[in-house]
Amino acid sequence: MSTLVLRLAAPMQSWGDSSRFTVRQTRREPTKSGIIGLIAAAQGRRRSDSIEDLLKLKLAVRVDQPGSLLRDFHTARNASGESMPLTYRYYLSDAVFVVAVEGERDVVEGIAESLRRPRHPLYLGRRSCPPSAPLVLKIVELPALAALKSDEVPWQAAEWFKQQSEENGYTAELAFDLDEDSEREPGVTSDVVQDSPVTFDQRHRQYTWRSVGRTQLIMHSGLSKLTTHDPMNALEGV
Repeated sequence: MSTLVLRLAAPMQSWGDSSRFTVRQTRREPTKSGIIGLIAAAQGRRRSDSIEDLLKLKLAVRVDQPGSLLRDFHTARNASGESMPLTYRYYLSDAVFVVAVEGERDVVEGIAESLRRPRHPLYLGRRSCPPSAPLVLKIVELPALAALKSDEVPWQAAEWFKQQSEENGYTAELAFDLDEDSEREPGVTSDVVQDSPVTFDQRHRQYTWRSVGRTQLIMHSGLSKLTTHDPMNALEGV
């Protein structure tokens, strides 16, 4: 299997999986439905088109920069001028995620090409959240979770965040599609989330549950080696 590695960064992202009525929440990492939707948009699929083939892809996410939770208060009127319900919408500000999408080599190569030349506009969870940089990093010959733990996919946080976190190291959260082998690894916890899409058709949008494994990884960038210079050393012995 091959794995396509993506970097998701933007001023704002929002990855809801349980939003209802007037409160639109966001998870702290991208959802599977959000990533599948991103790929489907890049390929030019309509909401009513089948996504069964995309559901075979395995997913892993690494939180390289968690960002800050932002709440936005919305008021609106419809076309006739009537007031709509007041809503609260939550976003992640200045977050950076690395997403690994595992599948057959020809499949992930096709997805990478679609993301480089998308048929529809791409956004990170909501239409108001376009990505701030190209999404595709590389394709590696590793399983999704192993790719995110390997040296082939270094820490993708902003330089200011790396400098801020370097002294003690930064502990990145990882979330991934859980299988029997992963569940037996030390330090892996698990839960279930309802974010695996059945269809994006607006007439009967449906999602199913999936098992998600969670673990952590300490990230280092080596930036501390660049900041150890003490200019007063030049005065020693003077």
